[in-house]
Amino acid sequence: MYKSKLKSLIKKAYTPITIMIIPHTNRKPLNLKIPSFGIFISIILWLIGTGYVFSIAIDTIEYYRMQQKVQYYSGQFMEMKATMSALKKAEAEFRKLFSLRSKEKVLENMETSDSGAIDMEALKQQIKKSVEDVGDIRDYLSQQRDLYMAMPKGWPLMGNVTSHYGRRKHPVTGGDDFHNGIDIGAAPGSPVAATADGIVSFSGWNGGSGNLVAVEHGFGYSTFYAHNKMNAVKIGQRVKKGDIISYVGSTGNTTGPHLHYEVWRNGSPVNPKSFIGGGN
Repeated sequence: MYKSKLKSLIKKAYTPITIMIIPHTNRKPLNLKIPSFGIFISIILWLIGTGYVFSIAIDTIEYYRMQQKVQYYSGQFMEMKATMSALKKAEAEFRKLFSLRSKEKVLENMETSDSGAIDMEALKQQIKKSVEDVGDIRDYLSQQRDLYMAMPKGWPLMGNVTSHYGRRKHPVTGGDDFHNGIDIGAAPGSPVAATADGIVSFSGWNGGSGNLVAVEHGFGYSTFYAHNKMNAVKIGQRVKKGDIISYVGSTGNTTGPHLHYEVWRNGSPVNPKSFIGGGN
Protein backbone atom coordinates (compact mmCIF):
# COMPACT_ATOMS: atom_id res chain seq x y z
CA MET A 1 0.00 0.00 0.00
CA TYR A 2 2.77 2.40 0.98
CA LYS A 3 4.78 1.42 -2.09
CA SER A 4 1.87 2.17 -4.40
CA LYS A 5 1.37 5.58 -2.81
CA LEU A 6 5.09 6.34 -3.11
CA LYS A 7 5.11 5.31 -6.77
CA SER A 8 2.05 7.49 -7.39
CA LEU A 9 3.76 10.49 -5.68
CA ILE A 10 6.97 9.99 -7.68
CA LYS A 11 4.98 9.70 -10.87
CA LYS A 12 3.18 12.97 -10.11
CA ALA A 13 6.49 14.66 -9.29
CA TYR A 14 7.90 13.66 -12.66
CA THR A 15 4.73 14.54 -14.51
CA PRO A 16 5.86 17.23 -16.93
CA ILE A 17 4.35 20.69 -17.04
CA THR A 18 4.48 22.41 -20.37
CA ILE A 19 5.40 26.10 -20.45
CA MET A 20 4.63 27.78 -23.77
CA ILE A 21 6.60 30.90 -24.80
CA ILE A 22 4.86 32.81 -27.58
CA PRO A 23 7.06 35.39 -29.39
CA HIS A 24 5.59 38.60 -30.82
CA THR A 25 7.05 37.73 -34.21
CA ASN A 26 5.92 35.14 -36.71
CA ARG A 27 8.22 32.54 -35.21
CA LYS A 28 6.70 29.36 -33.80
CA PRO A 29 5.86 29.17 -30.09
CA LEU A 30 8.46 27.54 -27.88
CA ASN A 31 7.29 24.71 -25.63
CA LEU A 32 9.24 23.81 -22.49
CA LYS A 33 8.45 20.66 -20.59
CA ILE A 34 9.59 20.79 -16.96
CA PRO A 35 8.88 18.16 -14.30
CA SER A 36 6.62 19.28 -11.47
CA PHE A 37 9.34 18.89 -8.83
CA GLY A 38 11.61 21.18 -10.95
CA ILE A 39 9.07 24.00 -10.68
CA PHE A 40 8.84 23.41 -6.93
CA ILE A 41 12.61 23.45 -6.47
CA SER A 42 12.89 26.62 -8.61
CA ILE A 43 10.35 28.41 -6.41
CA ILE A 44 12.18 27.34 -3.25
CA LEU A 45 15.54 28.51 -4.65
CA TRP A 46 13.99 31.84 -5.71
CA LEU A 47 12.59 32.38 -2.20
CA ILE A 48 15.96 31.53 -0.62
CA GLY A 49 17.78 33.86 -3.01
CA THR A 50 15.34 36.71 -2.35
CA GLY A 51 15.67 36.26 1.42
CA TYR A 52 19.44 36.27 1.13
CA VAL A 53 19.42 39.50 -0.90
CA PHE A 54 17.11 41.16 1.63
CA SER A 55 19.33 40.06 4.53
CA ILE A 56 22.39 41.56 2.81
CA ALA A 57 20.48 44.81 2.20
CA ILE A 58 19.42 44.99 5.85
CA ASP A 59 22.97 44.28 7.05
CA THR A 60 24.29 47.00 4.74
CA ILE A 61 21.77 49.54 6.07
CA GLU A 62 22.64 48.61 9.68
CA TYR A 63 26.33 48.95 8.87
CA TYR A 64 25.88 52.48 7.53
CA ARG A 65 23.72 53.43 10.51
CA MET A 66 26.37 52.08 12.88
CA GLN A 67 29.07 53.95 10.96
CA GLN A 68 27.10 57.20 11.28
CA LYS A 69 26.71 56.62 15.04
CA VAL A 70 30.43 55.96 15.41
CA GLN A 71 31.22 59.18 13.52
CA TYR A 72 28.74 61.13 15.66
CA TYR A 73 30.15 59.84 18.96
CA SER A 74 33.68 60.33 17.69
CA GLY A 75 32.88 63.98 16.98
CA GLN A 76 31.27 64.35 20.40
CA PHE A 77 34.31 62.93 22.18
CA MET A 78 36.65 65.17 20.17
CA GLU A 79 34.63 68.22 21.27
CA MET A 80 34.69 66.98 24.85
CA LYS A 81 38.43 66.40 24.67
CA ALA A 82 39.06 69.95 23.42
CA THR A 83 36.73 71.42 26.06
CA MET A 84 38.30 69.40 28.87
CA SER A 85 41.75 70.45 27.70
CA ALA A 86 40.72 74.12 27.85
CA LEU A 87 39.18 73.58 31.27
CA LYS A 88 42.31 71.89 32.64
CA LYS A 89 44.48 74.70 31.27
CA ALA A 90 42.27 77.33 32.91
CA GLU A 91 42.27 75.36 36.18
CA ALA A 92 46.06 75.20 36.14
CA GLU A 93 46.29 78.96 35.53
CA PHE A 94 43.93 79.74 38.43
CA ARG A 95 45.78 77.34 40.76
CA LYS A 96 48.97 79.23 39.91
CA LEU A 97 47.29 82.61 40.49
CA PHE A 98 45.62 81.74 43.80
CA SER A 99 48.77 80.13 45.18
CA LEU A 100 50.07 83.70 45.51
CA ARG A 101 49.60 85.28 48.91
CA SER A 102 48.19 88.72 48.12
CA LYS A 103 45.69 90.39 45.79
CA GLU A 104 48.48 92.56 44.38
CA LYS A 105 50.59 89.51 43.47
CA VAL A 106 47.58 87.81 41.86
CA LEU A 107 46.84 90.83 39.68
CA GLU A 108 50.46 91.47 38.76
CA ASN A 109 51.13 87.84 37.79
CA MET A 110 47.91 87.16 35.86
CA GLU A 111 48.50 86.66 32.13
CA THR A 112 46.29 88.52 29.64
CA SER A 113 46.87 87.29 26.52
CA ASP A 114 41.31 86.46 24.40
CA SER A 115 22.05 59.27 23.59
CA GLY A 116 22.96 56.07 25.22
CA ALA A 117 24.45 54.91 28.48
CA ILE A 118 26.24 58.30 28.66
CA ASP A 119 24.08 61.42 28.37
CA MET A 120 26.49 63.18 26.02
CA GLU A 121 24.47 66.39 25.60
CA ALA A 122 24.04 66.89 29.35
CA LEU A 123 27.76 66.29 29.87
CA LYS A 124 28.65 68.78 27.14
CA GLN A 125 26.37 71.41 28.68
CA GLN A 126 27.97 70.93 32.11
CA ILE A 127 31.46 71.27 30.68
CA LYS A 128 30.43 74.29 28.59
CA LYS A 129 28.98 76.00 31.67
CA SER A 130 32.14 75.30 33.68
CA VAL A 131 34.30 76.83 30.95
CA GLU A 132 31.98 79.87 30.74
CA ASP A 133 32.19 80.33 34.52
CA VAL A 134 35.99 80.14 34.35
CA GLY A 135 35.90 82.63 31.46
CA ASP A 136 33.78 85.06 33.52
CA ILE A 137 36.23 84.83 36.42
CA ARG A 138 39.15 85.34 34.06
CA ASP A 139 37.47 88.40 32.46
CA TYR A 140 36.82 89.88 35.92
CA LEU A 141 40.41 89.31 37.00
CA SER A 142 41.63 90.77 33.72
CA GLN A 143 39.61 93.93 34.33
CA GLN A 144 40.86 94.12 37.91
CA ARG A 145 44.42 93.66 36.68
CA ASP A 146 44.04 96.48 34.14
CA LEU A 147 42.64 98.74 36.87
CA TYR A 148 45.45 97.77 39.23
CA MET A 149 48.13 98.37 36.60
CA ALA A 150 46.59 101.77 35.72
CA MET A 151 46.64 102.96 39.34
CA PRO A 152 49.78 104.98 40.22
CA LYS A 153 51.84 103.22 42.89
CA GLY A 154 55.02 104.09 44.72
CA TRP A 155 57.44 107.01 44.50
CA PRO A 156 58.49 108.61 41.21
CA LEU A 157 61.90 109.10 42.90
CA MET A 158 63.26 108.78 46.42
CA GLY A 159 63.62 111.98 48.39
CA ASN A 160 62.10 114.11 51.11
CA VAL A 161 58.68 115.71 50.73
CA THR A 162 59.31 119.44 51.00
CA SER A 163 55.71 120.52 50.41
CA HIS A 164 52.59 118.43 50.99
CA TYR A 165 49.22 118.29 49.22
CA GLY A 166 46.63 120.84 50.34
CA ARG A 167 46.52 124.46 51.51
CA ARG A 168 49.83 126.22 52.03
CA LYS A 169 51.63 129.53 51.66
CA HIS A 170 53.03 129.77 48.12
CA PRO A 171 56.83 129.62 48.34
CA VAL A 172 57.30 132.18 45.55
CA THR A 173 54.39 134.63 45.90
CA GLY A 174 53.82 134.15 49.64
CA GLY A 175 50.05 134.12 49.12
CA ASP A 176 47.49 131.52 50.22
CA ASP A 177 47.60 128.63 47.80
CA PHE A 178 46.17 125.14 47.27
CA HIS A 179 48.94 122.73 46.37
CA ASN A 180 47.62 120.08 43.93
CA GLY A 181 50.50 117.66 44.48
CA ILE A 182 53.63 117.07 46.52
CA ASP A 183 57.15 118.40 46.09
CA ILE A 184 59.98 115.90 46.47
CA GLY A 185 63.44 117.36 46.97
CA ALA A 186 66.29 115.65 45.14
CA ALA A 187 69.64 116.40 43.54
CA PRO A 188 69.52 117.98 40.06
CA GLY A 189 69.60 115.33 37.33
CA SER A 190 68.11 112.59 39.52
CA PRO A 191 66.01 110.25 37.34
CA VAL A 192 62.22 110.39 37.62
CA ALA A 193 60.22 107.20 36.98
CA ALA A 194 56.63 106.66 35.82
CA THR A 195 54.49 105.35 38.66
CA ALA A 196 52.20 103.26 36.41
CA ASP A 197 51.90 101.98 32.84
CA GLY A 198 50.50 104.54 30.42
CA ILE A 199 50.90 106.81 27.40
CA VAL A 200 52.61 110.21 27.46
CA SER A 201 49.97 112.84 26.70
CA PHE A 202 52.25 115.87 27.14
CA SER A 203 55.99 116.44 27.18
CA GLY A 204 57.30 120.02 26.91
CA TRP A 205 57.35 123.48 28.43
CA ASN A 206 54.28 124.53 30.44
CA GLY A 207 54.78 128.00 31.89
CA GLY A 208 55.26 128.02 35.68
CA SER A 209 55.52 124.20 35.68
CA GLY A 210 58.66 124.38 33.54
CA ASN A 211 59.43 121.15 31.70
CA LEU A 212 56.37 118.99 32.32
CA VAL A 213 55.52 115.36 31.56
CA ALA A 214 51.90 114.13 31.73
CA VAL A 215 51.02 110.44 31.51
CA GLU A 216 47.55 108.96 30.94
CA HIS A 217 47.10 105.57 32.62
CA GLY A 218 43.48 104.71 31.85
CA PHE A 219 40.51 104.15 34.17
CA GLY A 220 40.51 107.92 34.84
CA TYR A 221 44.07 108.11 36.23
CA SER A 222 46.70 110.67 35.14
CA THR A 223 50.05 111.72 36.65
CA PHE A 224 52.10 114.92 36.20
CA TYR A 225 55.83 115.46 36.72
CA ALA A 226 56.91 119.15 36.73
CA HIS A 227 60.02 121.39 36.96
CA ASN A 228 62.19 118.84 35.15
CA LYS A 229 65.68 119.71 34.03
CA MET A 230 65.05 117.55 30.95
CA ASN A 231 62.23 115.35 29.68
CA ALA A 232 63.18 111.86 28.47
CA VAL A 233 59.94 110.95 26.65
CA LYS A 234 57.80 112.32 23.84
CA ILE A 235 54.05 112.64 23.28
CA GLY A 236 52.39 109.35 22.32
CA GLN A 237 55.16 107.20 23.79
CA ARG A 238 54.11 104.16 25.82
CA VAL A 239 55.78 103.82 29.19
CA LYS A 240 55.86 101.10 31.84
CA LYS A 241 55.91 101.56 35.58
CA GLY A 242 59.53 102.32 36.53
CA ASP A 243 60.58 103.71 33.12
CA ILE A 244 62.67 106.89 33.32
CA ILE A 245 60.60 109.78 31.94
CA SER A 246 62.56 112.88 33.10
CA TYR A 247 65.33 114.26 35.31
CA VAL A 248 64.98 116.53 38.36
CA GLY A 249 65.51 120.24 37.74
CA SER A 250 64.29 123.68 38.82
CA THR A 251 62.62 124.96 35.63
CA GLY A 252 59.57 127.23 35.88
CA ASN A 253 58.53 128.89 39.14
CA THR A 254 60.67 127.17 41.80
CA THR A 255 62.94 128.00 44.70
CA GLY A 256 65.26 125.03 44.09
CA PRO A 257 65.60 121.63 42.41
CA HIS A 258 62.72 119.28 43.15
CA LEU A 259 59.99 117.24 41.46
CA HIS A 260 56.42 118.46 41.65
CA TYR A 261 54.27 115.29 41.42
CA GLU A 262 50.49 115.22 40.95
CA VAL A 263 47.93 112.39 40.68
CA TRP A 264 44.58 113.06 39.02
CA ARG A 265 41.52 110.80 39.08
CA ASN A 266 38.52 111.43 36.83
CA GLY A 267 39.65 114.97 36.02
CA SER A 268 40.41 116.14 39.58
CA PRO A 269 43.63 116.18 41.62
CA VAL A 270 43.86 113.79 44.59
CA ASN A 271 46.39 113.47 47.38
CA PRO A 272 49.40 111.47 46.04
CA LYS A 273 50.06 110.23 49.58
CA SER A 274 47.25 107.67 49.05
CA PHE A 275 49.24 106.12 46.19
CA ILE A 276 52.89 106.38 47.21
CA GLY A 277 52.69 104.25 50.36
CA GLY A 278 54.87 105.06 53.36
CA GLY A 279 55.70 108.72 53.78
CA ASN A 280 59.12 110.34 53.83
